[in-house]
This record gives sequence, structure tokens and C-alpha cells, in this order.
Amino acid sequence: MYPDIVSVKVLAHYVVELTFADGTKGAVDLSARIGDGRGVFAPHKDPAFFAKVRVDPEAGTIVWPNDTDLDPDVLYEAAHGLHTLTDDSETESSP
Repeated sequence: MYPDIVSVKVLAHYVVELTFADGTKGAVDLSARIGDGRGVFAPHKDPAFFAKVRVDPEAGTIVWPNDTDLDPDVLYEAAHGLHTLTDDSETESSP
């Protein structure tokens, strides 16, 4: 288990900069995973909706107003070049 996400900043549509509890930062392009705009990710096609991303401190990950979130460990790996997000990556957190 990697450190929790403690802050998020939108850099561009589908691109976020994440800061982790260990003090490290990294930019992650989420377009391959949520850019298809299907299912729960349909609202994310709207840049204004995407920009409403925030950190859920209890879950230690990022979340949007429709309660979609992404697996913080996969995001940590992507932010640190340990994992490449693709459309078949397991990035959704389990409830």
C-alpha cells in the first residue's frame, strides 16, 4: 500500500497533479481510463465537471461529485512512472 493522496490540482482536462502523504508529487494523465466517457465516467467529459475533483481524506484518493473515485495505489504508481494507465487498467476503487 502506497501513501495516501493529500492534494490534487487540475493541470488540464484529464490531467491532474497529485501530492502524496510522503511529500512526493506527480502528474497523471487520466484520459486513457476515463476519457472514453462511458458509464460512471460520462460526466467527466465536461471539463467543468472534471475540475470538481477533490481529495477524499478518508479514502486517501481523488473523488468527483458523482462519487467516482480511482484506486490510489494505481495513481501512485502512475505518478511515479511505475505503471501506465490504459483503458483496461484497474483504476476504479472498490466500494
